[in-house]
Amino acid sequence: MSLARNLAGVAGAVLAAAAFTAPAQAAETQASDVQPYIIDGREVDSAPWAARLFTNGQETCTATIIAPEWILTAQHCVEGAGDGALSFNIGNVDQTQGEKATAKPGGVVIHDTADLALVNIDHAVQTEYSPLGSVGDVQVGQTVQTYGWGATCTDRPEIQCQSQILKVADVNVTDIACSDYRGGTAVCASRGDGIPAGGDSGGPMFAGNVQVGVASTSDRQSTTAYTNITEYRDWIQSVAGV
Repeated sequence: MSLARNLAGVAGAVLAAAAFTAPAQAAETQASDVQPYIIDGREVDSAPWAARLFTNGQETCTATIIAPEWILTAQHCVEGAGDGALSFNIGNVDQTQGEKATAKPGGVVIHDTADLALVNIDHAVQTEYSPLGSVGDVQVGQTVQTYGWGATCTDRPEIQCQSQILKVADVNVTDIACSDYRGGTAVCASRGDGIPAGGDSGGPMFAGNVQVGVASTSDRQSTTAYTNITEYRDWIQSVAGV
């Protein structure tokens, strides 16, 4: 995948085949050069639509709740997970807090060709759901926001420095028809005040007040690709009804 790396955390056997380390040049960064901040960016005060994904009790990915019983995340975050393996903390910026939910048996639905998954959870959660964008809501040249509980460092294993508090970073859109981890249509962006990293997989990209992407890949330094959900609204509606 050249410089593109998916963003799943290294913990959890279900993700072992998909997870990877930071690029060599990032790994060589001295500890004194690494800011403890997604990487850089800033902490979030409120995100009622946010969902932290756990696999067999281990934090792995980021997600959003888009309807009372439906979570949106990346396909590579849930691939191979058996019934009962997936759980979520929903609606709190602190990944250890929030309303708890688990995936229903057989409740994971993945897209045929894009790095997208929908998870049907075991009960309805009443919160502010992530509003989904439509074609035209994201454009080349825009500054957009990316959210996640992922790694905040490049100098040690990502699981050791994932953020307890949800973070956000601005990135700059360079393409709205590039490729995600599975070859689906993606929004590509360059680093603004931060860049997504391991554990940010499945998290949202917002353009204005609507979600337009799901985190798929990053080189953890300068570029990232988010599955362009504005191109997959028919599929999301057919599964989750929104």
